[in-house]
Amino acid sequence: MTHGHRRPGINTGGSHLSCSYWLHRASEPDGEVKIEVLFKPEECTPKSKRGDLINVHYDGFLAKDGSQFYCSRSDKTGHPQWFVLGVGQVIKGLDIGMIDMCPGEKRKITVPSELAFGVHGKGPVPPNATVVFEVEVYSVSRGPRSMEAFGDMDLDKDKSLTKAEVKEYLKLEYEKGGKPRDDPFYEKIMADIFRKSDHDKDGVISVKEYNIYQHDEL
Repeated sequence: MTHGHRRPGINTGGSHLSCSYWLHRASEPDGEVKIEVLFKPEECTPKSKRGDLINVHYDGFLAKDGSQFYCSRSDKTGHPQWFVLGVGQVIKGLDIGMIDMCPGEKRKITVPSELAFGVHGKGPVPPNATVVFEVEVYSVSRGPRSMEAFGDMDLDKDKSLTKAEVKEYLKLEYEKGGKPRDDPFYEKIMADIFRKSDHDKDGVISVKEYNIYQHDEL
């Protein structure tokens, strides 16, 4: 857990930056997510929606005393985290609080315990703790959870996705946004998508495997 006496602010530069420090005690939300926009670019598109693939840095703090329990800039390789929004890859409060964000936007999101780590807590987060995240979005693209995206990825229209098709789609999406990445970046995302979706481990993702959230509109 990190305690700080300064807050240099979140820089939009490279990923190898020090964590930000947040000292002001948050008001305890009454069972709902509280969103404060810290910065919004003048040109704010595209905006994130459920099912989108987003790339983001975030710092986590305890609302009670402002102590820091997580910093994505110092975790592992320090790269921005990527995840599909709204499908449970992060705590529910972040899935809610990061809707309608655009690249470059920064928010402070205060999350009550029932939408965060609950009665048991997790790691340095104690039980029943309200938490605060400062988040900065780097990119937003149509995520691999929409059936529209499935159609775009399925180049040979055989109702299944190969690793090559998924990787090609990811590359096109990032290049379209003017932010091409190196090959290991796409490999990592593609491998994670297959780990979560290729349930029978046959090397392809079928429509049924892909659309595990078929009861939801993505």
